[in-house]
Amino acid sequence: MTKTKHKSLSLRKKMIMYFCIPTILLFLVNMMLYIGTSQMLGSLDKIYASNNSLNELDESLERLQNATAGYLNTKTSDALEQYYIYEQEYSDLVDKLDDNKDDNENRVLERNIKHMSKNYIELTSQAVESKRGGNVEKYKSVYEEATRTYGYLGVSITNLNNQQFINNSKSYGAMMSALQALEELNILTLVIIGIANMLFVVLIASTIADPLVKLAASANAVSQGDFDAPLIPVRSNDEVGVVTMAFNKMVVSIREYISKLTDSMEATRKLRENELIMENHIKDAELRYLQAQINPHFLFNTLNAGAQLAMMEGADRTSNYIQRVADFFRYNIKKNKDAVTLKEEIELVDIYIYIINVRFAGEIQFTKEIDESLLSVKIPSMILQPIVENSINYGLRNIEWTKKIKLSVYELGDYVCVSVKDNGIGMDKETIEQVLDGTYKSKPEKSHSNGVGLNNCIERLNIFYEREEVLDIISEGENKGTETILYLPKEVEDV
Repeated sequence: MTKTKHKSLSLRKKMIMYFCIPTILLFLVNMMLYIGTSQMLGSLDKIYASNNSLNELDESLERLQNATAGYLNTKTSDALEQYYIYEQEYSDLVDKLDDNKDDNENRVLERNIKHMSKNYIELTSQAVESKRGGNVEKYKSVYEEATRTYGYLGVSITNLNNQQFINNSKSYGAMMSALQALEELNILTLVIIGIANMLFVVLIASTIADPLVKLAASANAVSQGDFDAPLIPVRSNDEVGVVTMAFNKMVVSIREYISKLTDSMEATRKLRENELIMENHIKDAELRYLQAQINPHFLFNTLNAGAQLAMMEGADRTSNYIQRVADFFRYNIKKNKDAVTLKEEIELVDIYIYIINVRFAGEIQFTKEIDESLLSVKIPSMILQPIVENSINYGLRNIEWTKKIKLSVYELGDYVCVSVKDNGIGMDKETIEQVLDGTYKSKPEKSHSNGVGLNNCIERLNIFYEREEVLDIISEGENKGTETILYLPKEVEDV
């Protein structure tokens, strides 16, 4: 088979060829060795067959001699029957002896044994017949001659047996040498077939396993992102070659796609950078705009309350009040564009409650329940004060019962929760939804209040944390109060 045809064979045909050829060779060699060994063993069995025949002939001769003597001595029917049996047995064995004209010493001796045996049988038969006829003189003389012939036969059979044993021993030695040579040939053949099998395994590894190993290594490198790995050379047209060519095409296509994608991503990145710059400018403008929305009505009310207090009381309380008002507006100016801590926002709420209680003659009972370990979290400035102001203006202003506000700070999972809860008139579900989605419109009679402050807080928190759902409003219904909860992430990037 030429090299080109071998490359064009399918993987299945190659596997069948690689595994069948050694198997067939091994089978043929084993069959040849089995046939040769069987023939050799058959020859070994035949080597001493002649000795066994002569031994059997010698034993039969002795039985015939004993049977003849037994009948002549007893003249019973049983003895006569036994004689005839052994006479027939010996005659059958004598007929098997070789009667050729070969000049070989053993063949001559074998012919002599055959002739003497026939003569011996004739003599024993005459002796028996003479005995049966009552001719004593004749059977005695014939028996004596048969006995001498018996002696000659015994000696001749023994000599032939010994001679054949010598010859057979030589043949046995030669057969054993041949069998040993066959065994060595068997071992040599198995060694050659074993080496051939190893060569077939190496051939399989080089033509099938090696390309698969290289393909697997290259595929692993590609799966880990190394698309610059060298392409695998295709050395055959079988299934492995087809898969290798398809893999090379895939790698080339991926390289081209990555190149195009890289160019596209670079253009997109530059465009996105410009968009981010614009978005940062817009967010900065939005923050500045939203933080600048302070209700001037509150400013006028607080200054008016301070003027009235100055006329009614002494200068100390007036000074304290005016100082708190100054602190309030100083905070707003200072923190107008900064992110502050939750602690600073709560301090501003304390100042605001003080100012409001001066206006409302201490009617608002303000309590706090705060986890001090959470006060370092970052928050946009001017968030809590508008929420507290919303609770006063919309929840507590016109109620007849004791006005209460509770500020709580606690931890909930990955968030720091800030709760502002009042016991005012509450909110219906529709109003809560309008406030949360930014569609709530304040009523004309309440336009002096900071009604849009809560909407501003929501927008600023969304921009600051870049996420929705930063604030929730809970109310159980009319006259059951309102709770506003802020969900502040524990970790916030510096702004």
